[in-house]
Amino acid sequence: MGVGGPGGLYGKVYILRLGHRPQRDKRITSHVALVARAFGANGFILEGVCDEAVERTIDRISRCWGGKLYYRCGVDGVRFIEEWRRGGGQVIHLTMYGVPLREVLGEVKSSPSPKLVVVGAEKVDPIYYRVSDYNVSIGTQPHSEVAALAILLDRLLDGAWERMEFPDARLRIIPSPRGKHVIGDC
Repeated sequence: MGVGGPGGLYGKVYILRLGHRPQRDKRITSHVALVARAFGANGFILEGVCDEAVERTIDRISRCWGGKLYYRCGVDGVRFIEEWRRGGGQVIHLTMYGVPLREVLGEVKSSPSPKLVVVGAEKVDPIYYRVSDYNVSIGTQPHSEVAALAILLDRLLDGAWERMEFPDARLRIIPSPRGKHVIGDC
């Protein structure tokens, strides 16, 4: 299967999660995938391993809350990036050590190329800093990769998450000033 699923590159934004450790990271990696889906990414790629818990979470959330997030696992991260770039895609590595988002956002957004956002877990191998088109920071203080991804996707996609609807959703939240109001069944 080519990069981006059947037929090669499609969609706009995919997330490549690096360094996932199944016994330790399944919750945080699942949260990275959920933010990817809710904030408008088209796909989630898990480097190195396949974790059934992460896949089940993505499937369950998509089934109940609608939408479809392309999922692939067990890829070689560097090879995936190289293939992505050969296909005309752009690579954005989220790192505290990168250039502030505000300094590169206009340039990144002006390119029509599909985007691959690289999100690390454990210590990221230095090669990822070299093979990425952009090393981008969301602040220079320790913080969650989940928060960083949400900010990047919000700015990159112009807040599209606020207007997104999932027509195939079985569950829907009815906004309420107090309490919880969910309709549907899953």
